[in-house]
Amino acid sequence: MTDLLIRPAQNHDHDAIWSILEPILREGETYALPRDWDRARALAYWFAPAHHVFVAEEAGAVLGSSYIRANQLGAGDHVANGTYATHPAARGRGVARAMGLHSFEAARALGFSAMQFNLVVATNAPAVALWTSLGLREVGRLPGVFRHPRHGPVDALVMHRSL
Repeated sequence: MTDLLIRPAQNHDHDAIWSILEPILREGETYALPRDWDRARALAYWFAPAHHVFVAEEAGAVLGSSYIRANQLGAGDHVANGTYATHPAARGRGVARAMGLHSFEAARALGFSAMQFNLVVATNAPAVALWTSLGLREVGRLPGVFRHPRHGPVDALVMHRSL
């Protein structure tokens, strides 16, 4: 995507971000977040004070959003964690890849030395393939820790890469 702009999210982006998050939450197949969260709760979580929130937009339309934060506090605060959401209509167009690459650069600029994803749902094949292609590797498998609405308990991967 050559015309994709990734920039810090602002208050006026809330409606667009909610339009991306709501179907993902309701689907319940990728995030370990409550499926019944309302707009206010979901946006409060997404924009938590420790989160560096970004949007990916093309021609003024927000196609995705992501945030990065410290994965842990104290002795683990040098490792970043990221969460990514792409609008259903924009999937397969490279938005998540662009946000992932951007997050690595942003995390480096914030002083992080690695990126770790704590819960990549193993049945989310597009995400597993994307993160693997961007240099993250599976460093752990958590058996049956994600209650998938269609498949029941499924594994989640812990994925990591140095920045």
